Amino acid sequence: MPHTTTPSPSKTSIQVEDVESAAKPQRFKPTDYTDNNINQVENKRLKDVEISVPVVYGTMAFYLGKKASELQSHKWTVYVRGATNEDLSVVIKQVVFQLHPSFDNPIRVVESPPFELSECGWGEFEICISILFHDDVCDKHVDLFHLLKLYPDAESGPQSAKKPVVVETYNEIVFPDPSENFLARVLSHPAVYVPRLPAGFNLPAPVPSSNMNVKGKYDTKNHPLNHWFINFSEADELLKLASARQRVQAHILKLRRQLSMLDGPPQPSKLAYGMISECT
Repeated sequence: MPHTTTPSPSKTSIQVEDVESAAKPQRFKPTDYTDNNINQVENKRLKDVEISVPVVYGTMAFYLGKKASELQSHKWTVYVRGATNEDLSVVIKQVVFQLHPSFDNPIRVVESPPFELSECGWGEFEICISILFHDDVCDKHVDLFHLLKLYPDAESGPQSAKKPVVVETYNEIVFPDPSENFLARVLSHPAVYVPRLPAGFNLPAPVPSSNMNVKGKYDTKNHPLNHWFINFSEADELLKLASARQRVQAHILKLRRQLSMLDGPPQPSKLAYGMISECT
């Protein structure tokens, strides 16, 4: 569907925890959601416990090459996936993608994994991604905003129909004081980080949530786009940080050498002149 690049709807505020450095991922806490149809589950909350769910959201755009037209030059997919491609339906109930208003039915609701949708077009625009959770997880939601990118950077070389333009972001969604049922249900799930519980602490038997799929049934490990996904492993991030630190240090040394050349050669001090006079 043809579309333009006019400004997208205004953003809804998101509560974001303090971030110590730009290298660390953002951690979102869900905000209020105005859907009155969401039922709040009466369940005992666990104080001073925090569950973290790493997620990756982004877009992948393929140039159509010889099939490209003025109004449809790319096919792209927007998605929310697990950081290690695990099934997120244990936590996420549905994802709402808000596209540019020029699309037919610009608000798309995906109620089962994989949480993604594909479209064709020619322009870049911002996509609002709203993540809603199962009733025993949270009665709030998280809004994420992602800029669809169709064209590669200049340093990446010319546009290719074989290699997509991939833009992904890693974040963590944090659930403080989770319900007992939520914790019991995700305690051993690979897509969820849960704390160590005190010895002898007993949780009730987990109760399956509506629309929740069997663990691992809908992971993205065998997804057709899987080999293009970015690896967000902690080891890779540490290597990137070390490489960036080395580049910064090398740049600092280069600037120091340039400054020393501008200042000219070092001049002898007055004390040195006095010592030379006495010797002569």
